[in-house]
Amino acid sequence: MNPRNDSYAGNGSHAASYYAASANAAPERAELTGDHQIDVCIVGAGYTGLSTGLYLAEKGYKVAIIEGARVGWGASGRNGGQIVNGLNASLQTIKKRYGQDTATFVAGLVQEGGEIIRERISTYDIKCDLKEKNIFTGLTSAHMGELEERMKLWASYGLKNQEMLDKNQLREHVNSDLYAGGLIDHSGGHMHPLNLALGEAAAFEQNGGIIYEMSPVIDVDQAAVQPVIKTAKGTMTCKTLVLCGNAYLGHVVPTLTSRVMPVSTQVMATEPLGEARARELIPTDACVEDIRYILDYYRLSGDNRMLFGGGTVYGGADPSDIKAKLQRNMDKVFPQLKGVKIDYAWSGNFALSFSRVPQMGRIGGNTYFAHGYSGHGVTGAHTFGRILAEAIHGDLTRFDVFAKVPWYPFPGGRMLRIPYSVMGSWWYGVRDKIGI
Repeated sequence: MNPRNDSYAGNGSHAASYYAASANAAPERAELTGDHQIDVCIVGAGYTGLSTGLYLAEKGYKVAIIEGARVGWGASGRNGGQIVNGLNASLQTIKKRYGQDTATFVAGLVQEGGEIIRERISTYDIKCDLKEKNIFTGLTSAHMGELEERMKLWASYGLKNQEMLDKNQLREHVNSDLYAGGLIDHSGGHMHPLNLALGEAAAFEQNGGIIYEMSPVIDVDQAAVQPVIKTAKGTMTCKTLVLCGNAYLGHVVPTLTSRVMPVSTQVMATEPLGEARARELIPTDACVEDIRYILDYYRLSGDNRMLFGGGTVYGGADPSDIKAKLQRNMDKVFPQLKGVKIDYAWSGNFALSFSRVPQMGRIGGNTYFAHGYSGHGVTGAHTFGRILAEAIHGDLTRFDVFAKVPWYPFPGGRMLRIPYSVMGSWWYGVRDKIGI
């Protein structure tokens, strides 16, 4: 396979991350060349595409996934690796905007993504350093009130896996003086995200699926009776098309371009800390995120590195110095790590929707899409992949609920969506700093 330059993926190699450096062995798949036909064609070999494809392949469909770079090249192979239940928008927000029935429906699936991930890991013996539990931390009394309300709200929907932690109880999990307390979700967890994606790709192929890598889609004809996907060297005609490009779909499908905005977030990995030092920092080995608008998130890797992430850049640009940006935040949480060597630092984009609610729908009669997980794509993409597969298989029950949820454009349209979002981010950042 000859690497080829592309406007968004460079030569198609994975970002220079800890995940890429510690990835399990995986084959390099061929490009799409020539003209082909298939039952279902999926654009994008991230979690949404892999989840959808694997479910359909298990049911006997002939499925091909077309990927512009390598499997898991985008957010699915670069994220924080945290299995966090829920959507970006809270259940209370969903209730206010869309009604009680929609909130009850969403509450019934907010833990589904984590369950799917664990089932896939177990069924296909995917080696990806799976660990249990995640913790939300609060820095102020106001934050603690928010966490208390969240636990009560989730419990009212029958979701009772969460437990409040006061400052002393939190220290048993996170050895930091920064926090007022926290909330532990016993059904959360974390894992090596790229190895999960690679394992799901292998499972998809074991079930007869085909993956084409290094094949950026340059044109989509979704108006045809049978949609046609065009790449630089080939075409794929299909009965059903599924668009799963998320933050990296670009302008290939103009109908979807204005629905989401790419936002970059950053992660870095320290040198290996050793078992004793790692457990001193996070004794129970849970993953952690705070609840500020611009949050920190962190966890320990399988080889006891601190993986520390945070920050956002609207529009998807990379900061000039990721290490410097994140090091300041990590030193506030763990002064014990001042001066520790940083081995890797990288950036990646997620797709933000204005409502912070993921979007799912159909363009025409047989082109489906899902995107806009707004930072909660690890679990959300797996759930939406299952729902897409259900719809293609004939059960539209859950698909129709999300397809009917209204979406809203960013204020100012495509030209002004970034400055408007930056202003909003600045305001909420000020609120975080002054503790309101």
